[in-house]
Amino acid sequence: MKTIHKINKTYSEINRKIQAGEVVVVTAEEMIDIVASEGAVEAARRVDVVTTGTFAPMCSSGAFINFGHSAPTIKASKVWMNNVPAYAGLAAVDCYIGATEPCEDDPLNKVHPGEFGYGGGHVIEDLLAGKKVFLKATAYGTCCYPRRSLEKEISLKTLPQATLCNPRNGYQNYNCAVNLTKKTIYTYMGALKPMAANANYCSAGQLSPLLNDPYYRTIGLGTRIFLGGGVGYVTWQGTQHKPEAKRSPKGVPLTPAGTLWVMGDLKQMSPRWLVGVSFQGYGCSLAVGLGIPIPILNEEMAGFTGISDEDIFTQIIDYGVDYPNGESKSLGQVSYAELKSGSITFRGQTIPTVPLSSTVRAREIAETLKEWIAKGNFLLGEPQFTLPS
Repeated sequence: MKTIHKINKTYSEINRKIQAGEVVVVTAEEMIDIVASEGAVEAARRVDVVTTGTFAPMCSSGAFINFGHSAPTIKASKVWMNNVPAYAGLAAVDCYIGATEPCEDDPLNKVHPGEFGYGGGHVIEDLLAGKKVFLKATAYGTCCYPRRSLEKEISLKTLPQATLCNPRNGYQNYNCAVNLTKKTIYTYMGALKPMAANANYCSAGQLSPLLNDPYYRTIGLGTRIFLGGGVGYVTWQGTQHKPEAKRSPKGVPLTPAGTLWVMGDLKQMSPRWLVGVSFQGYGCSLAVGLGIPIPILNEEMAGFTGISDEDIFTQIIDYGVDYPNGESKSLGQVSYAELKSGSITFRGQTIPTVPLSSTVRAREIAETLKEWIAKGNFLLGEPQFTLPS
């Protein structure tokens, strides 16, 4: 049976309001109080757009780089940037540098825990910061591409094209990690002390984009977003997209669920919002700033964006034994309000919580996107189709 809404808006109507300077736009945190005090219908009548934000390490990230033709020409088969390997199996002078690729001479975990001081994410940050990056390429030589080696300095300004392309960003909820073994372990969730002496988590909670549109009603191919300080787009569902995850009565996933594939022009982005990251004992990554405007098309969307940290729950998972053995069984459920308080109670003990996601930066992204829209500088992109739900 089709749902009949009391409020119905279209993308075109909202975009006309943006262009006319008449749009009402609030952040996801501001929307919580509006929905609580006025109800979903009145909130939908009053508000046109809700802005969200998240800033956290997102490993499945990287950039397609075209480094320009040389004379004589070359069809690169191997490429390094600042000694970080990039994948060159694309075309003559195209390559892809992944955020988690370490420097080629990195000792890795030979002396445990390794430091992983420089990798693909750091190369991307250096390019954005205007620094020179040393590129080396080798080739086997062909009639049309005879050159067998190339070394040169590149910068973001001199590159013909540079496109951020992240196959999995913006995870919709994620685990709370603890370690039940008797020694410290080093993971992509950070260092976890023995016997659950700390609990690490990674989500912006009530500010997080996909938690404000839990069924992906407004997010899909063509959705315009804040990405790395510039404008980007959702281009597909992200890898490991799992919309069938168990949900709360309010529709919020209780475990990792939806993900986004996003892209944008790297040349329009900022090193403030794309930052190389090193995880001791684990590897390299890239912290990504991402924000999505949620159009309030009806009262259902208003209700979704009125979600608060008290309503969002995740599972406590042991990363010492269970997770590495593929047994991510829940050891308990905890709300983001509890996690953000700085400590949780686990098995009768009070333990500190550590965020990998920055609420301060997420809030800044939501405010920035709000300002762009209010000033008429950012129109909503209506998706050609929404993510699988």
